[in-house]
Amino acid sequence: MKNIIACVLLSIPVLFSSCIKEMNKTFEGNTVVEFDATVLNSATTPFAYHVTTRVPTYGYPTPTTAALITRTTTTPVKLRVNLVGPQRSTDQTITYKVITDAAPASPNLLAVAGTHYTTNTSFVIPANTSFGEVTINIVNPGTSSTSPREVHLELVGNAEIKPSENYKRLGVRIAQN
Repeated sequence: MKNIIACVLLSIPVLFSSCIKEMNKTFEGNTVVEFDATVLNSATTPFAYHVTTRVPTYGYPTPTTAALITRTTTTPVKLRVNLVGPQRSTDQTITYKVITDAAPASPNLLAVAGTHYTTNTSFVIPANTSFGEVTINIVNPGTSSTSPREVHLELVGNAEIKPSENYKRLGVRIAQN
């Protein structure tokens, strides 16, 4: 019994130590931008990207307890965009567009700019940071309906920074009740 205890006690330092090779990790590859919510959440059928129904949480999958996006949402919906690559020493203006040809299964579900939402076509990733925000303002169209509306966005980038092909799109579903 004493031998077993001695063996266990002697093996503890071995189990809790290891050889760690220090590596200078630097990013290699093209710098890209991507929607945080698309990276962290699964695609939404029938799309190859995520369509959120709730306000996304930065850096985490969107929890089911997050605020539902509805026509009465008064706080702008902010969508974080990640800069994947070295930070830039100057502000980077990144463009994006509303996708109208990748509309929901029913064209009646497509949100109308100015009626259901407003948004710009660009945002800024500040110098020496890795994140920017796309802002969507929800407009209350008045009459309640059971049909949600969707706005789908696609990152375009700029001359230096292109969008990630896998994570450049994101949809936002606005509940109408």
